[in-house]
Amino acid sequence: MAEKPTKERITEAALKLFEEYGFHAVTVDKIVRESRTSKGGFYHNFKSKDELLYTIHDSFITYVLDKAVEAHSRYGTPTEKLYATVRSFVKMFEMYRAHVTVFYQESLYLAPEYFTEIKKKRNKYKELMFSVVREGITEGEFRKEIPVPIMSMAIFGMINWTYKWYKDTGEYSVNDIADIYADLILHSVLTKTALENPAYQRLFLRPTNFSSL
Repeated sequence: MAEKPTKERITEAALKLFEEYGFHAVTVDKIVRESRTSKGGFYHNFKSKDELLYTIHDSFITYVLDKAVEAHSRYGTPTEKLYATVRSFVKMFEMYRAHVTVFYQESLYLAPEYFTEIKKKRNKYKELMFSVVREGITEGEFRKEIPVPIMSMAIFGMINWTYKWYKDTGEYSVNDIADIYADLILHSVLTKTALENPAYQRLFLRPTNFSSL
């Protein structure tokens, strides 16, 4: 089996060390030893440990942002856009759970210039969620009595916590969990008319979805 690229090995080693010991307790030397690379290899790929931490944060934020943009451009209705956005957000944890853990533990230690870039992407993602919720209310698909910011932030809050308990060896796959979250959220925000729309029935769970689990 071919050896992983140096940058990937360094990132994986840093994720493990940052998660276990914290950003400040981990030196470049420790990362190099853990990744079985060299200082030359490290500084060829990263200007500093700060840039490495930024790269870890940026990778999963870029992923969910790109998926949200794709959902907004691909689907025509706010219900479909929200469904796709929620599912991609949840599925991110399969690939980036360690990245998210390190983000919540160590985001305060991002250098100011990196923090600014991350904040821009986070704000853009938040505004995309706000916009689809506004659109859903305007189109009569989402309940108008729930304020846009509260509805949007409740969705973020529900999904964000997944990183604390999700395990790829657990009883439910990440796809199962994505389906469950999407069902919970759609049944919370859709109007009675939208819930009864035959076009959306395929988005909801069926009694037999998890009968074999």
